[in-house]
Amino acid sequence: MIVVMIELPYKNKFETLKGTTGLNISYLPDFLNKSKSDILYKKFLDNIPWQKYKVKIFGKTYDQPRLTSFHSIGNKKYNYSQIGIKNNLMTKDLINLLNQIHDKTNYRFNSVLLNLYRDGMDSNGWHSDNEPELGDNPKIASITLGEERFFHIKHKYKKNLRYKILLKHGSLLIMGDKSQTDWVHQVPKTKKKINPRINLTYRYIY
Repeated sequence: MIVVMIELPYKNKFETLKGTTGLNISYLPDFLNKSKSDILYKKFLDNIPWQKYKVKIFGKTYDQPRLTSFHSIGNKKYNYSQIGIKNNLMTKDLINLLNQIHDKTNYRFNSVLLNLYRDGMDSNGWHSDNEPELGDNPKIASITLGEERFFHIKHKYKKNLRYKILLKHGSLLIMGDKSQTDWVHQVPKTKKKINPRINLTYRYIY
C-alpha cells in the first residue's frame, strides 16, 4: 500500500485535497500566527477542564489515550464511543476562534471538542465523526496548537486510497462532503519524544 504524503506549503490560502471519492479536505498552515498560537496553547493547556474518559470497544473498557474537553453554545449534548461527554460553556477565546473560522470559511459551528495529546503515546485511532447529532456529511474544522503531529486518512473500502498530512502549530484543517461517510482518519502514536499537542475540532450539533 502506498501512503501519499500531502505537502501543502502555501501560506495565506487554503490548499484542497478533493476527489471523486467524496474526500474534501482543505488545509491552511498559517491560520493563526505564531504569537497568537503560543498564547492560546499556554492558556488552553493551563485553563481548560481536561478530563480522562473511558471508552468501550468490543465490550471492553479502556482509558482513552488522551485528555478531552467539550464546550458548546446552548448546552448541546455530544456522545461518541458510548461516552457521555460533559458539556462546558464556551470561553471567550473559544468563541473568538469559532468566529475566525466563520469569517474564513462561512461555515457555522456551535461546539468544539478539544483533545490534549500529552506525548507521543497519546493518540486517536481510526474513526469517523459521524454521530447522529452531527447530521449528514458534517463539516469539521480542526485547529492544531503545540507539537506537530501526522494526520492520516484512508478510504473505508478502497484500501489504496490513503494520505497523511503534517498538522502544524496554528494550522486549520477542514473536512467536508463525504469525508466522514466513506473515510476514516487517525492521529497515530509516535515513538519520538515530543511535546504536547492541543487539537480543537469545531462542529455543528443539531
